[in-house]
Amino acid sequence: MSFLDLAQSRYATKNYDSTKKISQDKIEELREIIRLSPSSINSQPWKFLFIEDEEIKSKLAEISFHNTQKIKDASLLVVFTRIDDIKIFEKQLHENLSQGHIDYYNQKIKDKDEAEIKAWFENQIYIALGFFISACSSLDLDSTPMEGLEKENYDKSLNLEGYKTVVAVAVGYKDKDDFNQPSLNPKLRLSKEEITKLI
Repeated sequence: MSFLDLAQSRYATKNYDSTKKISQDKIEELREIIRLSPSSINSQPWKFLFIEDEEIKSKLAEISFHNTQKIKDASLLVVFTRIDDIKIFEKQLHENLSQGHIDYYNQKIKDKDEAEIKAWFENQIYIALGFFISACSSLDLDSTPMEGLEKENYDKSLNLEGYKTVVAVAVGYKDKDDFNQPSLNPKLRLSKEEITKLI
């Protein structure tokens, strides 16, 4: 299937089939794919939590606003977190990246205020998010990216130290009658002419 076909068919799944589980092979493939996500200067200011445990998943579902049932029924919940302790990031940077990457960070990022640096970390998460939901489609998995979470309570429930929850993705197999699938609810997008321009 071409990437265009995947783009036309993927959608934010609203109802999952709770009886269908993702194979461990596919989960391991997703873990490797997310490891390879691109980020600015290869910064990788993140950690991704793959949650299959039904008890933990159910606990998180209850602090996810209107996303509760999706999370309970989906086979997998992936929580995208960003580094919250800049010292952790700088240690990781110096241990793993080239001098060129370090120089860029020191010259362009390091002198910004803390909130701006953390916003830059968060921007990288959204690059990984797009990469990940496309990967799910390529593996015939359905997904729902979700910002509707009680993020501070996620952090507490997952005992996060030095990291903060940004977004989560439910992953699994859609219910055959899910009302949001494109065959029942065609995608609404602006036209190419409105949002792109050839120069």
